[in-house]
Amino acid sequence: MSAAKRIQTGIPELDSRLGGGLLPGTLTVILGATGIGKTQLGVQFLNHGRAQEGERGIFFDMTSRGDSQSHEEYAERLCQWKLTTFDDDGGPPADFLWNKARARRDVCHLFKNVGRRVSLQDLNEDQQREWQADLNRRLDQTIRFFYGNFVHGVRRCIIDGVEPVERASDSFQFETFEYIYHQLLRKESDWVARDLFRAQFREQAEKVAAHAYNHQDVACVMLCTSHEVMLDDLIERPIETGDVLANANTIILMGKTRDGSRTGRALYVAKHRGSACEESIWPYRIDGERGLVAVS
Repeated sequence: MSAAKRIQTGIPELDSRLGGGLLPGTLTVILGATGIGKTQLGVQFLNHGRAQEGERGIFFDMTSRGDSQSHEEYAERLCQWKLTTFDDDGGPPADFLWNKARARRDVCHLFKNVGRRVSLQDLNEDQQREWQADLNRRLDQTIRFFYGNFVHGVRRCIIDGVEPVERASDSFQFETFEYIYHQLLRKESDWVARDLFRAQFREQAEKVAAHAYNHQDVACVMLCTSHEVMLDDLIERPIETGDVLANANTIILMGKTRDGSRTGRALYVAKHRGSACEESIWPYRIDGERGLVAVS
């Protein structure tokens, strides 16, 4: 695939290591400890959508305990971008979806302040049923958020706030992500519309066709927090069968490095299926005004 068809990250040094950028229609996982720079990288990636596709990308925040991911702060400081927040009023979707001024929103904090742990092991049977019912209601809002952005030109998204668990199969977050990825991001747009409009689909079919988009053009980047802090430990980390890492097209590891008494940050492209990539470790620093910057 030519570099012109890649989804550029907005960080030239990273794009050069990826053969020109990410492959559209695939999943990228960025893995690293809290505070290593994942969200800053995500902001730069989404902001670059305005230059490449004509629309910035969107954040879907899966944080469920009220912990801030600092999206708004980073976006405004790094890109002079004031994020708009999705707030679903529960009304008929046709009332706002076709109106770009209402439907186009930058970030969705769907699970904000829910206060639940992300692992099934933390909940008893009744709590699990209650959480699943709540999750189903929230998934309807999720369809509105993604579809309402994609029909108006958005082609890149970040899934953030994913916490570490011992096994991915025990995590509500990974379960929710599987739904989003397969039932929204990798599904043809008219079928997503059918799930959204249901019995009202026929009367909306003409507008659905007029707002069709190619789901294979959408790039999804998932930001996952790791227990491991050092880059060497991340590189040596085994991938569990069924783990989202095993299914990702591209894996980018971000961690601390040590050189004698000094520590730094570095990035490593561990996997980039279907493309040549540079396998060297890339030292970077976090600049307060520019985000991730290469260290020469």
